[in-house]
Amino acid sequence: MTKFLGKFLLLLLLILPSTFMLAGNGVVSAAEDPIEDVVDGEEEDGTVEEEGAEDTGSEAAQTDKGDEEEEEEEEATLKPSPDADTSLLFTKPAGATTEFFGGSLVRLLVGFANSGEKDFIVESMDASFRYPQDYSFYIQNFTAARYNRLVEPKAQATFEYAFFPSEQFNGRPFGLSINLNYRDVEGNYFQDAVFNETVQIVESDEGLDGETFFLYVVLAALAVLLLVGAQQLVATFGKKRLGKPKSAVEMGTQNNADVDFDWIPKETLEALNKSPRKSPKQSPRQSPRERRTKRASGAGDE
Repeated sequence: MTKFLGKFLLLLLLILPSTFMLAGNGVVSAAEDPIEDVVDGEEEDGTVEEEGAEDTGSEAAQTDKGDEEEEEEEEATLKPSPDADTSLLFTKPAGATTEFFGGSLVRLLVGFANSGEKDFIVESMDASFRYPQDYSFYIQNFTAARYNRLVEPKAQATFEYAFFPSEQFNGRPFGLSINLNYRDVEGNYFQDAVFNETVQIVESDEGLDGETFFLYVVLAALAVLLLVGAQQLVATFGKKRLGKPKSAVEMGTQNNADVDFDWIPKETLEALNKSPRKSPKQSPRQSPRERRTKRASGAGDE
């Protein structure tokens, strides 16, 4: 009976998970159907909204194109007057024409000569960086300078302008366009491009920036470390080559001619000469017992 119950429980454990899985799939499939309907409805609404957005986008694009065309027409109509002559001179950096330093102020002078019979009013001057391959694409606009100065017929005037190229433009070419805007007494507007060429922005060599200073400090520290290391190596190799100095061994008096025997009595000298000299190497070896007996006999004689 117990075996049967065990098998029955095992079958239930195997069957119940599969039934739960099948029931869950059915619920999910049933719940997915209305969601699809909603999505379909949303897609329809989205299409309608997209069509409206496309209409508004096309209208905005048309208005933008119209504004651009009007601006282009205005720029195209502004031309220099045949009765006005202009000239340009860069004063900072002096004599520069195609290279300017990034992060440094650029100054220039523009000469205006009225060769006609009417008065001219010079209103402003502006400058801009443009893409070298396409001058209609603006990269940076500089602040315009306002003058509103009257130049009478057969008269001349000089106008100063300055701009500041960014350091981020170092090493890149740009189209520099400088325009002088003026009008006559009758209200006719003119524009003269006093400078319209490609220039190069280079890095300034003046002063000492932080990166260069840090580089010099690092190089100096490396040089000091190399010198100290070389000195240590030379010192260690020098000590190894020299080695320890040998201690001097005293050999005693080797030349008998230098010894003064006058203070020794003659009897003693004669006795020393008569007695045979025995080297320590030739002395007979004695056993420890003989040495003890000799020591004992010597002590008894005393």
